[in-house]
Amino acid sequence: MNYHIECNEKFLHVRFERSVRMLSSSILNGGFQMANHFLNTNVDANFNDKRTEFEKPELTLGKMAKANEWSGVCVGMMTAAFMKSFCCVRVEEQGIWIDALVTAGVSNARRAGDIADYKFMNEECRKLGTINILILTNACLSEAAMVECVMMVAEAKAACMQDMKVMSRVSGQLATGTGTDSTAIACGNGPDVVYCGKHVLFGELLAKAVIAGISQSLQDDK
Repeated sequence: MNYHIECNEKFLHVRFERSVRMLSSSILNGGFQMANHFLNTNVDANFNDKRTEFEKPELTLGKMAKANEWSGVCVGMMTAAFMKSFCCVRVEEQGIWIDALVTAGVSNARRAGDIADYKFMNEECRKLGTINILILTNACLSEAAMVECVMMVAEAKAACMQDMKVMSRVSGQLATGTGTDSTAIACGNGPDVVYCGKHVLFGELLAKAVIAGISQSLQDDK
């Protein structure tokens, strides 16, 4: 997998030289996709124009991709975190590398099980991620392994919140993330990886990359 990063005060953009398999909780083109681009954009830097206030976020992200002439499938997230929080951490062993690209802020910290802000099923809300994570690896992951990676990212994030003693703004207990986090996993065509849990090396490396990435990203925010 070869990719190129562009990061400025408005957005983080990753361009892949060849389309990659990606699984994400993204607003734009979430789920399983063959992605050519990844976008993580700062809300305040891009959406203070009143004309976009009530526009669906996926439409706004799609317009950004078109305006920048990013051809192909673009997977897009939004965040309230500043782009200056961006960091990239790589871990590598036995011919497999994992990159964790992170933007983070914890002003929206929550603990799983906290009282919800929106009380109705499928109520539309602004899904503006505060801890956004893109995992890239040259390994070839099965679809089940990609789902397991999402689980590992969530557990590693919760562990990092505990290590940093980040507290929920709602319950006052240790947070497990924020209320609007988003995660994406993209893989290459390298060595096959079927398992990504805590018993296997890939899971260990993934968790360490996520913890290091969030810790570095939050150095000035906590």
